[in-house]
Amino acid sequence: MNKETSEQEEIGTLNVHDIMALLPHRYPFLMIDRVEDIVLGESATGIKNVTINEPFFQGHFPEQAVMPGVLLVEAMAQTAAALVMYTLGKEAHGKLVYFMTIDEARFRKPVVPGDTVRIQVTRIQNRRSVWKFKGEALVGDALVANASYSAMIVGY
Repeated sequence: MNKETSEQEEIGTLNVHDIMALLPHRYPFLMIDRVEDIVLGESATGIKNVTINEPFFQGHFPEQAVMPGVLLVEAMAQTAAALVMYTLGKEAHGKLVYFMTIDEARFRKPVVPGDTVRIQVTRIQNRRSVWKFKGEALVGDALVANASYSAMIVGY
């Protein structure tokens, strides 16, 4: 067992309270419920349980609820931000993470109430305070959205 594997096993899962300790997002804009499969500085999987009680469903769309694609990209970004902030630890505490780019975003299938979205994010590169990731959102085995994006940790 290498060091990375043993670290991954020790990390476990971040619950919603752990995520809120890392990110400033709160209801109704916290888009992930849990983060698991964490490999520090490399990858993680966010979980979003979609319910009819989500406030965006009041207007998108009342007769046929569909989760907005931009919120799937936001969930990818929040998963990556939680990973980065968790990886950096105390030195990043209280810092904000801002989008810089969103590239190659594709929305393939609608996400509806009752779906559990698995958001898999993988680091492409990072230089100092700028991190670039690719993300995929899946419901079951179906790819529903994907994008690459970069963000900057402000004040880091």
